[in-house]
This record gives sequence, C-alpha cells and structure tokens, in this order.
Amino acid sequence: MSMGRVLVIDDEAIVRISCQRVLTPEGYDVVATSRGDEAIKLLENEHFDVVLTDLKMPDMDGLEVLKTIKERWPDIQVIIITGYGTISTAVEAIKLGAFEYVEKPFTPEDILKVVTKAKQNKGF
Repeated sequence: MSMGRVLVIDDEAIVRISCQRVLTPEGYDVVATSRGDEAIKLLENEHFDVVLTDLKMPDMDGLEVLKTIKERWPDIQVIIITGYGTISTAVEAIKLGAFEYVEKPFTPEDILKVVTKAKQNKGF
C-alpha cells in the first residue's frame, strides 16, 4: 500500500536520487523530474500528494512552481528545498502556501520527517 505520491523537482540529479532512495522504502511512490515545466505537465496528468521543489532552477524557479500548484491544485502540499535560501525567500514561500522550507544539505531524516508531517497534515 502506498503512503502517498511524491513529486521531486530538482535540477541536481543527486537530490532527486537521494529523495527517491529515502522515501521509496518507506512506502511512498516517488516520481522525479529536473524541470519545473515538466513537473506542471506531470501534475496535469497524474495525482500527487506532496511536491518537493528546488528553489533555483534554470527554466521555472521553485516559487513560480509553488504559485502554479497552489492556484491549480491547492490541496497538494509543497515543500521548498534549497541551498540558496534566505529568510526573506523562506517567508515569501510560506506566504505563497509552502508547507515547509528545507535547506540543503539535508539529511535523509530531514526529508522523511517533513514529508511525513505534510502527509499527516493533508490526511492522505
């Protein structure tokens, strides 16, 4: 039984792979992509409960992804993950509806904890 579906959006392959390695054994169905525009296309065709998105990406940044998701799919929990964050960026992300803000580098425990918390908050 799946714990829920998680979409990971990050232009760094190591981050995508790490999230999959942490979440999949815990029962999450994880899909990963390197681009924000590809993520939006996936969301148009598939159901996801939680989205982990990088903040700085070349095509569509994480705040733009967050805004689009919250406008079109408000029930999806969005977690921002970034190595380039500032307090003002974190505040802006939370104001836009992000569930949580996690700084890189993060530990496997950090990601599992925040996804579990988002899952419990969503109730899926």
